[in-house]
Amino acid sequence: MTVHDTLARPLRDLRISVTDRCNFRCSYCMPRDIFGSSFVFLSRSDLLTFEEIARAARLFVANGVEKIRLTGGEPLIRRDLERLVEMLAAIDGLRDLTLTTNGSLLTPEKAQSLRAAGLQRITISLDSLDDAVFRAMNDANFPVAAVLEAIDAAATAGLAPVKIDMVVKRRINDDGVPGMARRFRNSGHIVRFIEYMDVGNTNGWRLDDVVSAREIVERIGREWPIEPAEPNYLGEVAERWRYLDGAGEIGVIGSVTRPFCGTCTRARLSAEGEFFTCLFAGRGFDLRGVLRSGTPDQEVLAAIANVWRLRADRYSEIRSEATRGTRKVEMYHIGG
Repeated sequence: MTVHDTLARPLRDLRISVTDRCNFRCSYCMPRDIFGSSFVFLSRSDLLTFEEIARAARLFVANGVEKIRLTGGEPLIRRDLERLVEMLAAIDGLRDLTLTTNGSLLTPEKAQSLRAAGLQRITISLDSLDDAVFRAMNDANFPVAAVLEAIDAAATAGLAPVKIDMVVKRRINDDGVPGMARRFRNSGHIVRFIEYMDVGNTNGWRLDDVVSAREIVERIGREWPIEPAEPNYLGEVAERWRYLDGAGEIGVIGSVTRPFCGTCTRARLSAEGEFFTCLFAGRGFDLRGVLRSGTPDQEVLAAIANVWRLRADRYSEIRSEATRGTRKVEMYHIGG
């Protein structure tokens, strides 16, 4: 059974954060001046166990979810993640199991073990091909070359098509957009250019820093003719664009200038078990408390459905001066 919200949007996708920790300090997500050495992250006991995550995921699937993406923080920090992947891959009715990573811990062996456990696809973040720019953006002095090796490892393991996410910020890395497109043309990989978003309240977001989806498309189109392509499914966040010369495709995610709230089908489960119905939500529903209280499956199933049925979120469609001061969950807490 598929449950729908107040705007008739079905529950189809679930993003599961398995940890709130990350080894990068990207300014748009976890700026170091806030998330420094003294910042207190969740304790092990606060995190959902793999068994709790798998149980929740099974009940989300019973409510209509077809796709699960594992996120963080950085999900590969969570020890023995393959065991969770194997548990999720066994859920009847789940069609797509993916993961988003910064690539820093994705060795060839790790990629192979994740694929063997049942992971189908992977998305790797890479905000610049300029090593100095990338090291500055991740604020962990991590090199571009190592991420490119991770991309190769994912492809070799069969986690394809590999998607590469680039958050574009004006005057920081936007001059690298054409180069990023060039690097992955004819590779079989799909680069997704993402507008810099006002997720959370700590990244110092300003509209002036946003490079619009339209501008991104125009910059790439000046180098290689492209045409729009039909979405693969209802609720796909990235607008698809196809190279006319057959060199592949790109995606553009325009949450700020081209909001897609009207077709958003995504729920988010934080590492400590809060159920969020929007990336820009201020608070979530305590699903961990329900899971740990001995509540039977049918009641948990109903609780998930009831939260979704009450959903009316459309932050990106109403973004304005009035919403700027709204308290929002931080991106590291529930993934992108």
